[in-house]
Amino acid sequence: MRSMTLFYISLALLLGGCAGGERLVESTGVAIDDSHSSRAHSSRVRFLVLHYTDEDEATSLEILTGPRVSAHYLVARHPDRELGAPRVYRLVDESRRAWHAGASAWAGRTHLNDSSLGIELVNAGPDRPSIETASKVSWAPFPDDQITALIVLLKDLIARHDIAPTDLLGHAEIAPTRKIDPGPAFPWRRLYAAGIGTWPLEADLARYRRLFAAGPPPLATLQRALAAWGYAVTPSGKLDGATRGALRAFQMRYRPADHRGRPDADTAARLWALLARYRPEALSDPKLASPIPSPGETPEPRG
Repeated sequence: MRSMTLFYISLALLLGGCAGGERLVESTGVAIDDSHSSRAHSSRVRFLVLHYTDEDEATSLEILTGPRVSAHYLVARHPDRELGAPRVYRLVDESRRAWHAGASAWAGRTHLNDSSLGIELVNAGPDRPSIETASKVSWAPFPDDQITALIVLLKDLIARHDIAPTDLLGHAEIAPTRKIDPGPAFPWRRLYAAGIGTWPLEADLARYRRLFAAGPPPLATLQRALAAWGYAVTPSGKLDGATRGALRAFQMRYRPADHRGRPDADTAARLWALLARYRPEALSDPKLASPIPSPGETPEPRG
């Protein structure tokens, strides 16, 4: 009797839904009404993170479809014969969490796998395991066709997920003590020319180059600016590993000709120019608004 009662209740619900123009979807025995859709929501995706695979296409696919690491998209290196353009593989649905970022942080957020899409590019990276060597390191280039395909993909993702320019990142930026990808050969400026990502304005850059003409700001102030831009750096006044890694990641992106991770005036000028353009609220901090100590003022300690 009880089962018959439940049957007639379910039938009444379904018929009532049909009569009223509503849609009822039965799932696991529960009638789900999806006829009313709220507008109070947004994408869970906050960041787009770019990587290189350090492998060829076949090996990249094998690794990224295995049990330990993944990405949402993989952009092939060369045009596919049938497509006439590099193939873009979707390996993980955008609604799912891929395992690409690892221990990571940006702009006060951590564990960025939870709030990002990972995009891998087939690329061999540097020609040696460690870039901390005295000899010159050669980096594999990114072919024009591959970057063109990436730009098309990024424009779609940015539009659908409403990604801010400051939230398109490289793996090195969110994990600067562990990662170096996509490396100094990646054409960030080409992406910016296509309307994607960040770049300092020349006028701001010239202004801050004049400000830092005598040298970079005190290290603790530079660390404060790196943290304001998004890096997980503590203003200690010591040139620690986190600071070196953040400086290297920043330089790889905005000044790839010299990315040794050393503080210098040109790096500071680029950093302040970016803050002025994209995070002007950060310059309300008196130490960032006036980064050069006044005459007679005791400078902050340096590492």
